[in-house]
Amino acid sequence: MHKENLLHETEKVELKKSTAELKEAIISISAILNKHNKGVLYFGVKNDGTVIGQDVSESTLRGISQAIASHIEAKIYPEITKEIIDGKECVKVQFSGDEIPYFANGKPYIRVADEDKLMSVNELKKLILKTANYLWESRLSDKKFNDINKEALQQFIQRANEAKRINFKFTTVEDVLAKLHLIKSDKLLRAAEVLFCNDNTVEVQAAVFAGTDKLTFLDIKQFKGNLLSLKEQSENYIKEHINWRANLTPAGREEIPEIPLRAIEEAIVNSLCHRDYSIQKSNEIAFYSDRIEMFNPGQFPENKEPEDYIKGKGESILRNPLIANTLYLSKDIEKWGSGIKRIYDECKGAGVKVVFEKESTGFKVIFYRPVDFVAGGVNEGLNEGLNEGLKSLLKVIGENPGIKAKDTSLLLNNRPLKTIERQIKILVEKGLIERRGSKKTGGYFIKQK
Repeated sequence: MHKENLLHETEKVELKKSTAELKEAIISISAILNKHNKGVLYFGVKNDGTVIGQDVSESTLRGISQAIASHIEAKIYPEITKEIIDGKECVKVQFSGDEIPYFANGKPYIRVADEDKLMSVNELKKLILKTANYLWESRLSDKKFNDINKEALQQFIQRANEAKRINFKFTTVEDVLAKLHLIKSDKLLRAAEVLFCNDNTVEVQAAVFAGTDKLTFLDIKQFKGNLLSLKEQSENYIKEHINWRANLTPAGREEIPEIPLRAIEEAIVNSLCHRDYSIQKSNEIAFYSDRIEMFNPGQFPENKEPEDYIKGKGESILRNPLIANTLYLSKDIEKWGSGIKRIYDECKGAGVKVVFEKESTGFKVIFYRPVDFVAGGVNEGLNEGLNEGLKSLLKVIGENPGIKAKDTSLLLNNRPLKTIERQIKILVEKGLIERRGSKKTGGYFIKQK
């Protein structure tokens, strides 16, 4: 296609004669991103719009991609293609990004007309302050008002009223979302999409593994839906797969989970509230025989440590203030910045070890499962009258809720499957375990009385 008379440099368009100017092109890309969040660059076109062409091969395109990945921070993922302009081969680089500021070779540039200007320290500070309020959740969503789950929104308003944190009732979807500051220019914000639209990009992956690594999994699920639904689905999954025991007290029977439910609920809502929604990666819940891990994408606040928040000295730094404020209104979260301390205190009171880990791509909460919780200790004599073979099988089932018979064999030194099946029948008859789920996907659990 002929574009010779159409191409000219602007604040969003950059022209380069060839990939010999790749270093300068990287600077231009970062400068345009810092000014407009998106742009396009052509190799094979002079800056006056004259098309001269460029040899284009797979290695050419790959080299451009690698150079951009190596020399621009934060990361971007441009679309790099060969394009015929005025009968000549050229390279077109389309790029976009929301993670302002961007740096080229460690330096910040800004686009001014068709030039790239190195920013001063003061200019960089102003850019950061300007973009601080331009968060992912504050941008306009592609979703429409009829995409909102009306029932979920009504239930939210009811809970917020019961919490006495709002004083208005449900009227219409538009009216309520406006009062929650989740609309701009008569359009939904992304925060509204995540909170109340069932069809969005957020998901939670949950799995149960047989041992202490990911070699063998016993169950795997993927949850989709609005944020409040994801919270509920995640809580139910964990409650179903953790170990429970029953204590007899003067007041009656008391069901006790191996991990405090309040700590679990707090960890789940924190992972959904504070994750980085601009990263297309799932939240994760992973059960291992010795621990339960919860991961959310999005790095921990810079220059902060989890210990600061455990001591109550951590400053509240909200990645998603609109989402956080909405969850505060329904009392799903309490005082901002207190979640880690609440998790830690709940676990400490229950004698459960909990660890908070910062990772390069996100944040992880690790609950270590009490080794003496299942098939032992104070649990109404669960082991009473059982031989060692039955005790060891019961322990494996307790530590791996939902496990299949054939998988218990692997964890019991390849105990014969016929023996396993006979012992399972005994435990079922004694009312100690039960099978849940379909014949194909179900497994065995400690029976709750």
